[in-house]
Formats: sequence, structure tokens, C-alpha cells
Amino acid sequence: MAHPGDIVVASAARKNPSEVCSRLFVRARESPWGLKAAMVVFHVFFAGVLFLLDRDLIRRTKEKPWCTGTYLVIFGATLAQYFFTSGSSPGYVIDAMRAANGMKAIFIESPTVLKQSISRNGNMIPSINQSQVGHNNSQMNSSSWLKFVADLYPPGLTNRNWTCPYCNVIQPPRSKHCHDCDKCVLQFDHHCLWLGTCIGKKNHCRFWWYIFEETILCIWTVILYITFLHSKDTKAWWKDFILIVLLVPLAFCVIFLILLLLFHSYLALTNQTTYETVKRQRILYLRGIPAGVHPFSNGIFRNLRAFCCSRVSVYDMEAVPPMEELEDRARPYTCVDVVSCRCC
Repeated sequence: MAHPGDIVVASAARKNPSEVCSRLFVRARESPWGLKAAMVVFHVFFAGVLFLLDRDLIRRTKEKPWCTGTYLVIFGATLAQYFFTSGSSPGYVIDAMRAANGMKAIFIESPTVLKQSISRNGNMIPSINQSQVGHNNSQMNSSSWLKFVADLYPPGLTNRNWTCPYCNVIQPPRSKHCHDCDKCVLQFDHHCLWLGTCIGKKNHCRFWWYIFEETILCIWTVILYITFLHSKDTKAWWKDFILIVLLVPLAFCVIFLILLLLFHSYLALTNQTTYETVKRQRILYLRGIPAGVHPFSNGIFRNLRAFCCSRVSVYDMEAVPPMEELEDRARPYTCVDVVSCRCC
């Protein structure tokens, strides 16, 4: 029996092909494994065309197998990193609350507690409510979490500014509610449609390595395409046509990936997130901070160490620095600052 969604797609195909692509993308996005399968097919297609059309590549592979072998290793490593990153947790506020309070989870009482306790992939996250623990115990832990978060914010902000309006959890600085995941994410960067998960405190480094490997793979694939087009071997015209058609979107992917890699490298060096960079004026505790000052930066080397090597203290919260310190950072660099490695 045909699936109702397939009937809708089939009927739309007779009307508008672009609508079919849109519907298929939505269905793939709603299914985590559908999205992953689409990414695998995308990679195999662009790489497989070369091996099907370029006989000279096959000959070179026999003469220098290490070259093609290295390409295939990068190809496999990129797909492995994709699955590794897409299956990773960005770090949720719920987990931080659980770690800070030494309990399964602590919530502000809300009708959306159950929704917050269930992840998008259907995995249950155990929660504790008043039926499981005493009212006094729950109240005590909620107040301890509130006190812990309050110490991270500058004076003048109330807990109404820290409370998520969607799931009613108290958010520490740099966290944000993701509507796709339906959870509050620590050090929220963005929700990646292609990975099907949020990028946050816990998996930002993995995301950087993924786009790094993807960039290397795409650049190498473009070089192989251009080498095939410039080869002097006699080949059918339609082979050149197919490669040129595929080379155009591949070139756009390379440009996009290079820019994305440079941007996230800049974020790692300055300890920022995409959300903080784009929405800086909308974040209450970042308003009024001098332009060009990165409030959470601890210097290039310490930022990189925290970004790449921090695994034990993944849920350490960063406090918003006082305004006096931020104004001091805004002053111009002097010779003494350069010698003392102020930027590092």
C-alpha cells in the first residue's frame, strides 16, 4: 500500500518539480536517517562520477595507489566525522542542572516539563518531579540552581530575564532555546540543518573538524574534476558536459565551506558563537559592551585550549565579566601589552 506522503509527492511531481524537491527535503529533514542517507548519496555521487568517467584516473590509481588511497581515506573520514558530529550532544541546560544539583534533573514547575524531557530522536531523559522527591527538596535544589546562575550574571538583571519562555528552565549565560531540538542549549551557536542537531558547547570542536575535512575533500574533488577536463585524452563530449554541470555546484560548495571554516576559526580564537555575533544587540547582558570587545575571550591560546582540549569540565559555566574589566579591554594596545602577550 502506498504511503500517503508518496502520493502527495507523486501528484506534486506532475505540477511543479521544485515543489517535489522541497517536499523531499522536508521529509528527509524530519527523518534523521533520511537526512544522513541523503548526505551519503550526495558524497558518493560526486566522487563516483569521476571513477565512472575518468579512465585515466583508474590508470593512475594502478600506478600510484597511494594517491587515490589517500583521497578515499579522507572521503571515509569525512563521512565518519559527519556521523560522529550529527550524533553528538551539543550540551543541554538540563544536563548542566543535573550535574550542578547532583540529581537526575531539576526543573521549574511547568506543563512543558515532559516536552523538555524528551529529545527529538525519542530518547527519554529522566526527570524528577514532586511525586518523586519531596517538595522541600525540589525547592531547595531549584533555589540552589537559581543562586548558581545569578552569580554568573551582572547586577541589574532579574531571573525573569534568565528564564526560558518556552520550557521555563533558568538559562545560564550564553545558552538559548532551540526550537528545532525543543531544548535549551549551552553556549548555543546554531542549529545545523545538514547535521540535524544543534552546535553548542560540547560539539562545536567536532563541527569545526567536520567542516575542515569536508573542505579538504571538496577542494581535492574539484582538482580531480579540473584535471579530467584538461586531460588531452580523447573522450566523448557528453562526459565533459556532465563534469562541467557538476563542477558548478561543487565550486559553490568549496567557496561556502572555506568561508564557513574561516568564520568558525575566528569564533574559536575569540571564544564567541554565531548567535552572539549575529544577535549581539538582542542579548541583554551583551548590550552596552564596547565594540570590538569579546567579553568571554581569555586570550587566543586559552580560547583554543578550551575549544579543542577541554573534555573534563564541559559544563563549567562562564560568568559575564564586569563592565570595568570590559572597558579596560577596550583600551588600545601598548608596547607593554604586546610584550606581555595581552592578546594571548
